[in-house]
Amino acid sequence: MGLSRVERVIPGTRWLRGYTGQFVVADLIAGITVGLTVLPQGLAYATLAGLEPQYGLYSAFVGGVVYALLGGCREVTIGPTALLSLMTSRHTGYGGASGPQLAILLCFLSGVVELLMAVLRLGALVDLISLPVTVGFTSATALIIGASQLKALLGIRGGSGSGFASTVRTVVEKLPEARIADSILGVVSIAVLLAMRKLKDIKTPPEATRGRKTLGFVCWLIATARNALVVLVTSFVAFYYDQRGERPFILTGTVKSGIPDFQLPPFSTVLPTGGGPNGTEPVPVGFVGMIEELGASIALVPIIAVLGNVAISKAFGGSGINPTRELVALSLSNICGSFFSSFPVTGSFSRSAVNHASGVKTPIGGIYTGALVLLALGVLTPYFQYIPKAALSAVIISAVIFMIEYEVIRPLWRCSKRELIPGAVTFVLSLIIGVELGLLAGVLTDLAFVVYRTARPLLTVSVADTALGTQYILIRPNHSLLYFPAVEWVRNATSKAIKQHGNIPVVFDCRLVNEFDYTAATGLQMLQKELEKKKILLIVYGSTNEVRKLLQETLKSSLIEVTNDDELELLLQELSPADGAGKHELREVVTPLLSPDRAPPIAELEDS
Repeated sequence: MGLSRVERVIPGTRWLRGYTGQFVVADLIAGITVGLTVLPQGLAYATLAGLEPQYGLYSAFVGGVVYALLGGCREVTIGPTALLSLMTSRHTGYGGASGPQLAILLCFLSGVVELLMAVLRLGALVDLISLPVTVGFTSATALIIGASQLKALLGIRGGSGSGFASTVRTVVEKLPEARIADSILGVVSIAVLLAMRKLKDIKTPPEATRGRKTLGFVCWLIATARNALVVLVTSFVAFYYDQRGERPFILTGTVKSGIPDFQLPPFSTVLPTGGGPNGTEPVPVGFVGMIEELGASIALVPIIAVLGNVAISKAFGGSGINPTRELVALSLSNICGSFFSSFPVTGSFSRSAVNHASGVKTPIGGIYTGALVLLALGVLTPYFQYIPKAALSAVIISAVIFMIEYEVIRPLWRCSKRELIPGAVTFVLSLIIGVELGLLAGVLTDLAFVVYRTARPLLTVSVADTALGTQYILIRPNHSLLYFPAVEWVRNATSKAIKQHGNIPVVFDCRLVNEFDYTAATGLQMLQKELEKKKILLIVYGSTNEVRKLLQETLKSSLIEVTNDDELELLLQELSPADGAGKHELREVVTPLLSPDRAPPIAELEDS
């Protein structure tokens, strides 16, 4: 049965086919479970982004609804994440209304860029970010996020540095000012969260009794809702002391109640500090000025969002996921979210894992999560003011700890030490000069290695003997691509081999080469002319049809080619000294085309 017109326009409606009551219950349970996770995380990530707590909830309900209509992976949950919150925080420090307005505009522009990437099929750009670079980037941002939360965790007031090192230095200098109650609450909350996280590892065997299965379900439920439970308990403690007229903890404060207004993203703002710490009067900033302030984040935030969302979709949805559809769903989640005061969002791996473990059946579970967030905005926001900031910091720190992927270092060290370099460059520079430049430096380092491997392909240079004992130099590129940067490398390798082994024929083995560019072919022609002056024969062995066509166009009548060992044996025998003095003259050899279904044997090699 084909797709209807509605299903083609709104792909998510296909989930309604066969949507039974059993699916409704499963999605409802999963949606509520994810909602209990996103409520405390949303509040915490908003403070991490330098915004008031309610903006985290504004960012948590639109994405789920849009993705349910357009997305293709039932487990993915769209909402605020620690990484994008950190990147947003770089533009929210001016105070006043400018912080939220810059964050909302960044959300809108991120969606526009993601939509352009989908239209232009540029989703493959994320493939330029290798696993080591990704690991270095996420590990560095985890440390930066963790360091940024130390002040709130310990109850230290006052400003902090803008970078990782300055933030840690500020915390160390102000450590004597730490509040005992906040510090104890924060550290205990982290310990409890990590301990409760372990409850999900308790497995219940299929043959267990009913009581054991019930206990296993309770343990899983506690582990899943641990963030909400810790925030709830600590809020009750803070409320208890507040009723007694005491405030031992620094609290979140008033959270604006109600659903955000539907309005266009802001295209102008006012910097209340005059655009910096030395400013004295408010400065109006237009759309161009806001673009200049957001700078590279307009491109980097969408790329990071796409990278994370595609990774989550592939992890849960497998190879059947359409990357373009995922890009469209993510872009519209940000564009639509910006009309409801959202800052940039993407897929959350932790909440998607919770969604999967909760038994979600369709993306409609995201609609139930959004409904729960809206309910919280309308009813629960007066009580959010009692949430201790130390508890929210504990939620963030306990989440980002597991973003530090140190376990990949050992296998990389054993198998591919070279790949550690771009990862290390990304990690170190992200901590020192910022995550944007750190990621860019890591990608450029990776690309430099790719270019180097193209310019310096691995060559096997050896001396081989035919069956009748005729020696020749065999040069075999072990790289399927031979482009212009490698020309001088091949010529130098050939010259060294001739100096070492004498003026014997040179066989250029092209059986592993699938692509040859014109400059490389011209370089081979120059090599052939150099060898011709020394009365050395250059033979091309086993080229593909495409490579042969290019070489014939470049070398023309001087191309001498063989397609198998028998032809090579015959040619070298004809030109050997035993056959007479005139046999060393170069001449054109007309050879049959290599049959596409024939795999020629490799000549016997003797290592030089």
